[in-house]
Amino acid sequence: MHAPGTVLPLRAEALGFTAGGVSILSDVSLSIGEGRPTLIIGPNGAGKSVLLRLLHGLLTPTAGRIAWGADATGRQAMVFQRPVLLRRSVIANAVYPLRLANIPAAERQARARAALEMVGLAPLADRPARRLSGGEQQRLALARAAALAPAVLFLDEPCASLDPMATRAVEEIVATLAARGTKIVMTTHDLGQARRLAGDVVFLHRGRLCEHGPAEAFFTNPSTADAAAFLRGDLLWSANQPGDPP
Repeated sequence: MHAPGTVLPLRAEALGFTAGGVSILSDVSLSIGEGRPTLIIGPNGAGKSVLLRLLHGLLTPTAGRIAWGADATGRQAMVFQRPVLLRRSVIANAVYPLRLANIPAAERQARARAALEMVGLAPLADRPARRLSGGEQQRLALARAAALAPAVLFLDEPCASLDPMATRAVEEIVATLAARGTKIVMTTHDLGQARRLAGDVVFLHRGRLCEHGPAEAFFTNPSTADAAAFLRGDLLWSANQPGDPP
């Protein structure tokens, strides 16, 4: 497993993103370091997924910048809410990203099978990947990412469409990866999940960073009225409208 300290901290500096004339994120500055998972939470439309994609590099900021502690090329991976699987077997799906990453051929099978073992899919290695259940497909997506041994793993609402049992399985995998040294940065709409997994919490509202700090302090004593309202369930929507302040 890569040592996360070689690429962390990951910093956002006055980060902004505008699309279609609407400011989705504005003046977001934060630093993400080693340790337990960082959970990005907030009402619908707050900009959680956009922030995650900016941090990962899938989107280019329209203002500010992203700075890593060292070169992060090949040291990060991302798993989406709905994984895209190849029309191949489970093991072939796990091996494919290793080939793309130029992992030596002699290592690929062992690394892929170890990752499948970790997520509980080793007995299904030869099954067509697209015949897996939704929860199994998400576990396969996590195995593909884990096989790459990333220093940082970005997860975008990985349990959004899963039932409670599948959600619990994914959370156990996330906790295992974090314990092995992978830094997890994850969005969720599930406050219970955030309480279970988070070491620190990033709270967004209307495209701005309202709070970032230890999870225990956030959940027991939020420092802003918006965060307190969100925790009470009184703040459900957060999108900017054309003409609104960012």
